Amino acid sequence: MTLVKRNPKESLPSLFNSLFEEFANFDKLDKNFNKFVPAVNVAESDKDYTIEVSVPGFKKEDFNIRLDNDVLTISGEHKAEEEDKNKNYTRKEFHYSSFERSFTLPETVNTDAIDAKYENGILNIILPKKEEAQVKPAKEIKVS
Repeated sequence: MTLVKRNPKESLPSLFNSLFEEFANFDKLDKNFNKFVPAVNVAESDKDYTIEVSVPGFKKEDFNIRLDNDVLTISGEHKAEEEDKNKNYTRKEFHYSSFERSFTLPETVNTDAIDAKYENGILNIILPKKEEAQVKPAKEIKVS
């Protein structure tokens, strides 16, 4: 025999009440419920910086990249719907995910030449360096 605490004023056990409270507060859940933080690689070469963002399953239309006061913000939103109809059942699934990452750019970035490409689940953002910030090859100076 299992004992369940009951409130004499209510007909359902308190266990069910707490479950109903969770569903009643569903609209008040944290706004970041469906957000994730994608893995990011940042690399530097003599001519540029590269930001690689791992976001498989997205399409290039799902991304928004903006620059505001030397802060580069990369965001994405992906919605997917899958439906499987069989003569005995119907299964319908929805998937929604979004992310946002921000990076403060160094003064050496040529912000007018930033480029982005999305291939094989990786978003590549190329941040070229200004001409004066690029590493120049060493040269030998002869003494006369």
